[in-house]
Amino acid sequence: MALRVDVDERLARVELRRQVGHLERELAALIAKAFGRIEIDYRVAAVAAEPRVLDLGELEQLRDDLAERVADGRLALRERAQVEADNHELLRRMLASPADFKWVQISRDDLGLHGCGHWHSRPRLGPIGMLMGWWRVKVSSGCPLAGRLTAVEQEAQGQANQANGAG
Repeated sequence: MALRVDVDERLARVELRRQVGHLERELAALIAKAFGRIEIDYRVAAVAAEPRVLDLGELEQLRDDLAERVADGRLALRERAQVEADNHELLRRMLASPADFKWVQISRDDLGLHGCGHWHSRPRLGPIGMLMGWWRVKVSSGCPLAGRLTAVEQEAQGQANQANGAG
């Protein structure tokens, strides 16, 4: 005689939805933390083309896909943080001894900072400083001025128009 057991899926479904919600919030927090530094893949493939209630197996698959995205996001953020820490250390050493880091350039983006600008080890007084070993770290002034960017864009547009008209 076979024993038939009725399973109440309601509790399992509630628990899986709770886990999915937790993973979605965690993934959203990782995306917010990574914004502007790295891109974290947040997409999880749809289980079905039409809206419907997912069965337990599909809910488990959704949870597992989200857990994988969260793990990948954490790893990407840890790797990026390590690169930024290494670049901070490189900048510290470069500021202490510019001649040891000739022509090295570190941008604000490399350090995880927003905005334009960079630090560049270059000779003082151009070729004379290079021959004499007079090196310094020069800090850029930041983003180019809007007027200068407009002029460059207009010049490029003019050259493109000339090329189109000449061809």
